[in-house]
Amino acid sequence: MRLSEYTDYTLRVLMYCAAHRGRLVTIAEMAEHHGLSKNHLMKVVNDLARQGWIETTRGRGGGLRLLREPADIRIGDIVRGSETDFRLVECFDPGTNACSLTPRCRLKHLFGEALQGFFQALDGATLADMTAGAPAARRGPPGQPKSSSVALPTSQRRARPTPAALRRT
Repeated sequence: MRLSEYTDYTLRVLMYCAAHRGRLVTIAEMAEHHGLSKNHLMKVVNDLARQGWIETTRGRGGGLRLLREPADIRIGDIVRGSETDFRLVECFDPGTNACSLTPRCRLKHLFGEALQGFFQALDGATLADMTAGAPAARRGPPGQPKSSSVALPTSQRRARPTPAALRRT
């Protein structure tokens, strides 16, 4: 299963807000921090506000903040709210299922259990768990050097080794 970039951005926004609980954060600040488009983040922020995860304040001195404590926000709930499709295989959708194996195939059941396990793991973690050890809320204005970060910009992340590379080691 692969999550969308939208879900990735959603989690980044919420983690950043959780790590900076003591103040309002801005879209521009998060865009700079994560190396992402402000336009993309605006869509994510609007959706998060509509879902009730954050509150936004417009205008000079405005920004956004979490509406609930990070320990009360389950990662599974965030993912469910930001992803649009959890059909792992064709047969998960009875309306479009044309698989000839459906009457005797056991994969649907196996994939269903895997999806349940996936969400069970995500529901066992909270936003507080994902930001534990994050630096204390930065008090200075945006643009000042940061001592450390919650997540590195995409351009600075280490590439994950491929399965073939792991087998060679």
